[in-house]
Amino acid sequence: MQNNPDTTLITPSAPVATATHGGRAKCLQRLVRMDLPVPRTVGLSFGTVANIANGGLPDVSKIVDQFPMNALLCVRPSSQDPDWGGPGAVLNIGMNDARFESYRMSMGEQAASALYSRFIQTYAINVERLDPDMFDHIEGEGRAALQETIAAYEEEAEEKFPQSRRIQLAAVLRSMARAWNGTSARLLRQAKGAPVNAGLGLVVQQMVFGLGTGHCGSGVLQLVDSDTGAPQVTGRYLSQSQGRDALAGDTASLYLTRDPRGPSLEEKLPEAFETIKTYAGLMRQRLRAEMQVEFAIEDGVVHILDGVRVSRSSRAAVRIAVTLAQDGVISREEALMRVQPRLLTELLHRQIDPSVRRDVIGKGIAASPGAATGRLVFDSGEAQASAARGEACILVRRETSSEDVRGMHAANAVLTERGGITSHAAVIGRGIGLPCVVGASSLIFNQRDRTITAKDGRVFHAGDEMTVDGSTGQILAGAAALQEAALDEYFQTLMEWATECADIKVRANADTPQDALTARNFNAEGIGLCRTEHMFFDSGRLTVMREMIFADTSDGRRAVLERLLPMQRDDFTQLFRIMQGKPVCIRLFDPPLHEFLPMDASGQRELAEALGLPRSDVTRRIEAMREYNPMLGLRGVRLGITVPEIYDMQARAIFEAIVDASEDGEEVIAEIMIPLVSARREVEIVKAAIDAVAHAVRQERGVNFSYRLGVMVETPRAALRAGEIAPQCAFLSFGTNDLTQMTYGLSRDDAGRFMSDYVQQGVFDEDPFHTLDHEGVGELLTLGAQRGRAAQPNITLSVCGEHGGNPESIGFCRAAGFDYVSCSPFRVPVARLAAAQLAIADKIQ
Repeated sequence: MQNNPDTTLITPSAPVATATHGGRAKCLQRLVRMDLPVPRTVGLSFGTVANIANGGLPDVSKIVDQFPMNALLCVRPSSQDPDWGGPGAVLNIGMNDARFESYRMSMGEQAASALYSRFIQTYAINVERLDPDMFDHIEGEGRAALQETIAAYEEEAEEKFPQSRRIQLAAVLRSMARAWNGTSARLLRQAKGAPVNAGLGLVVQQMVFGLGTGHCGSGVLQLVDSDTGAPQVTGRYLSQSQGRDALAGDTASLYLTRDPRGPSLEEKLPEAFETIKTYAGLMRQRLRAEMQVEFAIEDGVVHILDGVRVSRSSRAAVRIAVTLAQDGVISREEALMRVQPRLLTELLHRQIDPSVRRDVIGKGIAASPGAATGRLVFDSGEAQASAARGEACILVRRETSSEDVRGMHAANAVLTERGGITSHAAVIGRGIGLPCVVGASSLIFNQRDRTITAKDGRVFHAGDEMTVDGSTGQILAGAAALQEAALDEYFQTLMEWATECADIKVRANADTPQDALTARNFNAEGIGLCRTEHMFFDSGRLTVMREMIFADTSDGRRAVLERLLPMQRDDFTQLFRIMQGKPVCIRLFDPPLHEFLPMDASGQRELAEALGLPRSDVTRRIEAMREYNPMLGLRGVRLGITVPEIYDMQARAIFEAIVDASEDGEEVIAEIMIPLVSARREVEIVKAAIDAVAHAVRQERGVNFSYRLGVMVETPRAALRAGEIAPQCAFLSFGTNDLTQMTYGLSRDDAGRFMSDYVQQGVFDEDPFHTLDHEGVGELLTLGAQRGRAAQPNITLSVCGEHGGNPESIGFCRAAGFDYVSCSPFRVPVARLAAAQLAIADKIQ
């Protein structure tokens, strides 16, 4: 038995491994090696349990023979990862009429009757799968209640209750093995990240009675608070109990340490309390983790039944990992590996309190994490008015456009009917840390009546309260209780360690000074993408921008742009000063000009009044600028070549900002990026124009300065012809949002309507706008990187699309030799941790 790898007595040298017997079995072996008082235990391997589920059985008699003749047994699950769960434990196997008579004499008839009755009911419901209602009529306690329980079982099962410990154990093993393979259990653990073929082990352990005439009971103890991770002895103890009864909320449960709310174990049994605390500290040191100790006390003697990793919130997980490293229990590298990047997302944003009931009315795409509550508003003007009144609001739109940016800044969350993970609402939401759910097509949006209708028929009007959970995509009725973000000293320490370990840099996509401050606070290593067009949607600039669009001549456009120049210069000066010597990559104007023009009648009337033109002229001009496919039309570098005044103004604003910001003594590292390039000649034309502006500013200001010019690779042709383009550039930055869109021929704003169906049916493994497509888009990145480096060995390579914040995508970029990734400011910590874990994993292998 001891050397049998399938059914082995757990001793210090037994052939037990987490990968073959599960985490609980391996932990118990480690406790045995530490000479802790662990009851005798037999471990069953994954293979053995799988065989049981298929109708086979090990030699149950040999298992039973490992324990004293009259000992009761318990069986607990042992999956590879405790988070994957498993069937519930079954206690007191072997309880029968003879044992009842024996325990009646030692512990009293009432306690023995309760013990036997409880086992019969557990066995009936969880092992024989009988109807639990058959015990509802039983009232009272003692022998009479026991006899009724036995009678109810035998009537329902149509056989006597089994008296053999071997038969009971065999039935329990068979039931637990089959439960693991049940459909609901399988789906539940897969949702927690378990592989399809995850195995289950079982441990059979001798029962330690928390029942008897002396000091007996059971409980759990841990040395940290599960919510905060702070040092604190927590847990409960219940006299005359078994298993985890103490956690069931029984009013007789004792606190562990002295507590003004009631009696404690420390006061009742001080020696036992100190012993358990000492064992917990030893387990922390030797198992290198904060553990919850499950214990039983029998006649004043402490027994350790199990040790499981302490359950923890995101905040506690970070503090526990950092503290273990600071105490020398684990290394910094291991501390970094123990924190999942997604946990940081929960720390950075407010989240719905996990204890509250969720009244879910619909679900969309979780586009920007965090949760918020507020009253429904249906346009940006209402959102701004709500913010002015100090009222929280949720901005509801079919889909957002550039005109909604001010409303988004004013809102607490955004909810859209259409859109995908890289739609306008999603990208802006992530950039400013605004919770956002897009593509909520299960709800009916009525912008005219200002209502949302749920599938169950409930109608929500403007002004009604709602909660948006951008972390899960759920939309909830009413105002749910929220938990605040938690960025404490332990978070900062973890991020410092991540920077030390990572070998690929992380920058931020930042469009405004506020974005840049957020990026700086998260220690981004620069700005990898500043989208300058968002600066023009401010109310004080939008009218000027529209005047420029309506100007008929080059000189007319330049005259209007002269008014925008100081505004842009001030924007760039602030960015350079905030980043304090870190690189700032500014993308030149990208969107089609029609995005700046009003589409509704009232907006066009206001524009006509502002410009002093007949409304018919304004309407005609707007109609003339419409494009069949504007995202592939006159935008990006095409606009810069055909309307060069815009890029000239922006280049001058950048260069004058370099001079102004340099007056403070700080180094300014400016990078200028040309968007939507497809051909070398486009770069040559724009480069010549920008160099000419730089020369003019140097002459005018009498100051020399440097800058780097690069290209945003977001068309497949630019990736394929990178060898021609690279010699003209200092860097190539791959914009994977548009590159994915053009490679797939998918609209990133509309793909959300069918993407879930595609993923469910296996057309795509993942949404390619969420996780970088390694095979298709990834091949373009690899080819572009290789050809660019071959032509220009010192060229800097980066990714500045939203994939830059995705851990799997960062791994691809790192393996492909990219120098940095850039993502939304609130995704920077996630990216930094992921980058560190990738570097550490490489060293371990």
